[in-house]
Amino acid sequence: MRAWVVERPGPIDGGPLRLLEREEPVPGPGQVRVRVRHCGVCRTDLHLAEGDLPPRRPRVIPGHEVVGVVDAVGPGAARFAIGDRIGVPWLGGTDGSCRFCRRGAENLCLHPTFTGWDVDGGYAEACLVREDYAYALPEGIGDEPAAPLLCAGIIGYRALRSAAVPPGGSLGLYGFGGSAHLAAQIAMREGMRVHVLTRGEGNRRLARSLGVDSAGDAADAPPEPLDGAVLFAPAGELVPVALRALDRGGTLAVAGIWLSGIPPLRYADELFQERRLRSVTANTRADGEEFLRQAARLSITATTVPYDFEHADQALRDLAHGRFSGAAVLHLGTS
Repeated sequence: MRAWVVERPGPIDGGPLRLLEREEPVPGPGQVRVRVRHCGVCRTDLHLAEGDLPPRRPRVIPGHEVVGVVDAVGPGAARFAIGDRIGVPWLGGTDGSCRFCRRGAENLCLHPTFTGWDVDGGYAEACLVREDYAYALPEGIGDEPAAPLLCAGIIGYRALRSAAVPPGGSLGLYGFGGSAHLAAQIAMREGMRVHVLTRGEGNRRLARSLGVDSAGDAADAPPEPLDGAVLFAPAGELVPVALRALDRGGTLAVAGIWLSGIPPLRYADELFQERRLRSVTANTRADGEEFLRQAARLSITATTVPYDFEHADQALRDLAHGRFSGAAVLHLGTS
C-alpha cells in the first residue's frame, strides 16, 4: 500500500515526509483494518513532521482523523463488521488500569497510545485501530466533513467545556482553524456570544460567515469582557493577551498539544480576580461520543479543503503558511 512517513523531522518546506510503499497491516486481537477513504490534516501532524513532537517510532505514518471502511477484522473483534464505515481518532488506546483510567480520566492515562504518533495513522491506504477506540459515524455526515470531527471537533469540544462559559455568556476564540470553527458552531447553537480573535483576513471572513458576534485580530481587545476563552493558536505570546481579556472568574483553556514559549505573567493584570489558566490534554472516548451526537443533532458543518492523497505534503505546507481557512482533508477513495 502507499503511505506517507515522517522520514526526517524538520521544517515542512524542507520535505520531512516521504511517500513510499508499505506492506498492508494485518489486524491483531481486538483490532480492525480500515480501508482509508479520507484523512483530515491536523496541526498535530505538522508538529510531528517538523519535530516539535519527536516521532515515537521511525518512519511513523501520520494522520488521526481517519474515515474509512472496515475490510478485515482481527481475532476477537466483534464490534464492527466488514463494510462498516468508522472513524479512527487521535486516542488510540489506554492502559485501562492506571489511577487516571480508574477514575474515568483516560485522557490523562500514564501509558496512552496515539494514532499517527505511537502507531501508524491514516496518511496511508489502510490502517489499524483497536475496535474499542474507533467511532461509528453518524449517517447524516459525509466522509469528507466527518474527518475533521475526529480530532479538531472532539478536542475543540473538550476545550469549549473546559472554558466553563455559563449559559448565555461570552466566549473568545484565539485562532480560527479546523478546531475553532467547529467549536464556534457548538457555542453559538448553545446561545453563547462568540468573539473570534485571529490573524488572517481569510479566517475572519470564515468566522463572520458562520455568524459569530465579532471577528478581529488576535492582538485586539474583544468588544466585551470574556466569561471564557480557548487558545487554539500554538502561540504562547497570546496567553497574557487572552488572560487580560477575561472577566473576573473567567477561564482560558489552551487546546493545543504544543505551544511556543509563554511570556512572564503579571499577577495583578492577568491572573488576579480568580482568572484561571488551564490546559486541555487529549480527550476521553466519552467526549468523542458526546461530540459526534451533538454534531449530528445540531448540524455542525466542517468547512473543508480537499487535497489528493499524493499532495499530503503540500497540504501540510499550506497549513503551516496559513493558505486556507477551515480544515484540509486528504482524499483516498470515493465517498
